[in-house]
Amino acid sequence: MFSRFLHRIQSSKPQITSLNSTKPFTSLNPKPRTRVAVFWDLDNKPPASHPPYDAAVKLRTAASSFGSVKLMVAYANRHAFSYVPLQVREERKDRKLLNQLEKTGLSKPAEPYFCGVCGRRFYANEKLIAHFRQIHETENQKRVRQIESAKGHQRVRLVAKYSMKMEKYKRAARNVLTPKEGYGLAEELTRGGFWVKMVSDKPEAADRALKEHMVDVMDRREAECLVLVSDDSGFAEVLWEAKERCLRTVVIGDLSEGKLKRVADVAYSWKEVVMGKAKKEVEKVVGKWRDRDVLKTLEWCYDPVLEKERGYACGDWDYGFDSDDEVESGAEMGDGGDWWEMDDEDGAGSSRPCR
Repeated sequence: MFSRFLHRIQSSKPQITSLNSTKPFTSLNPKPRTRVAVFWDLDNKPPASHPPYDAAVKLRTAASSFGSVKLMVAYANRHAFSYVPLQVREERKDRKLLNQLEKTGLSKPAEPYFCGVCGRRFYANEKLIAHFRQIHETENQKRVRQIESAKGHQRVRLVAKYSMKMEKYKRAARNVLTPKEGYGLAEELTRGGFWVKMVSDKPEAADRALKEHMVDVMDRREAECLVLVSDDSGFAEVLWEAKERCLRTVVIGDLSEGKLKRVADVAYSWKEVVMGKAKKEVEKVVGKWRDRDVLKTLEWCYDPVLEKERGYACGDWDYGFDSDDEVESGAEMGDGGDWWEMDDEDGAGSSRPCR
């Protein structure tokens, strides 16, 4: 009985750990990461040399190296979304010629074409397209009509029921069907995480909308770093405004000696973004920004209100000097000597001249 009681007391003692085994102290309130906002001028800088989705992913990766990406927005008018780059047009011509050769039997693919929805194999691309339009596109249209006609809880259930099938259809349609207008710029950028906004066809409408959005983000203090994708020198004033507000600015464009790159803190080209140069140099760039912030905290500027509260304003200094009447009365009370001459008690070391 006594042995059980002793064992219970020993087991209830708290375990003492050494100082070396304890975890290092970490701050309860760590410094938040820099918030980054990406603004893309599609009218001036469309992703002509890269697929839209790949360009959006690369741009997001480059922007995330400067902090936490909170906003990605792209502005353009209708013509930017209907435009097809030269590289895409050449690829479509080659694909059309190859389809004709496969149809006549003069060419045969090394590997069959697979349907991304049902998995069927075809040895002609046109047969795959016909199969996809007749079966899968018709089925997807039926699902869309059912969801649009339903309301309330029934609509929620239909969306949950068909969500996976509709997503699978969208992935397969990107590789099979050709967009009716453009080359799928808006859809691909949206899939890459951008909020795409179409503006009117008036001149400089996209630039004005993009500038207003940038100023609104600065006014609301929603970001500490602005990433601008453009070569238009008209955005220089907005970048100057951002620098005056102590925001960090990054420009991505193809002009090597543009006005924007001279104003911004850091500048990259599309090639450098794709190669990952922005991610490699992030430590150097962030280090310079951190040093600049430290120097700004050490700078002194005159604030009359603050100086007056501290008692350092002009006319408030108190040097502790006595008035002229007190000095004269002190001199008259002495033994007739000058007030700046001092004597020792024994008379030795006196500052008076010897007589």
